[in-house]
Amino acid sequence: MTGFEDGPELRQSIIDACRWMNARGINQGTSGNISVRLTDGMLITPSGIPYDALMPEMLVTMPLSGGADSGGPVRPSSEWRFHQALLRSRRDMRVVVHAHPAHATAVAMQGRPIPACHYMVAAFGGSDLPIAPYALFGSEALAEHMRRTLETRHGCLMESHGATVLGESIERALWRMEELENIARIYLLSRQDGQPKLLSEAQMQEVIAAFAGYGPGR
Repeated sequence: MTGFEDGPELRQSIIDACRWMNARGINQGTSGNISVRLTDGMLITPSGIPYDALMPEMLVTMPLSGGADSGGPVRPSSEWRFHQALLRSRRDMRVVVHAHPAHATAVAMQGRPIPACHYMVAAFGGSDLPIAPYALFGSEALAEHMRRTLETRHGCLMESHGATVLGESIERALWRMEELENIARIYLLSRQDGQPKLLSEAQMQEVIAAFAGYGPGR
């Protein structure tokens, strides 16, 4: 999939997406990050700058391989390694969104995936919402865990950390992140009075097939 053309409109759309996540309660402070594939490299949110203070020129351009020397006045997100690994390995996706939504993070803190408790799990490309093993934030180990976990999926939990989704566009990535958080919320609610009934593998495969082309614009 080809990348976006860098420019003020794209950069502002990334800032708007960051602020939207905070407004929706999906993220808090400066803890999340967004990257997009460019025609030559990637564009990622900077490290440690509050979203309300972000300006288009503060977003950082980087190659899809190699180190974090952006040559600019601000540093890229500390999670640039797994953004880079995902955009490099998933040529069918153009956007990576990482956040710490409360319910998804609560499940991630328990160290387990979300099973086939609801048909919307299929929106992430499989019969469960997988979880990437824990590794130090910003590390090569975490980047490799994320690459492996999202090799064929569109989103995952991150053990004792948060959640990450992929998207063909910023709009679809934000849709997946909001859906992931909602699934985590209703999954936790369903466990308060027992265990949810799970859909069968055959039922999930039926939904996965039906999801082709489902969701907001690509």
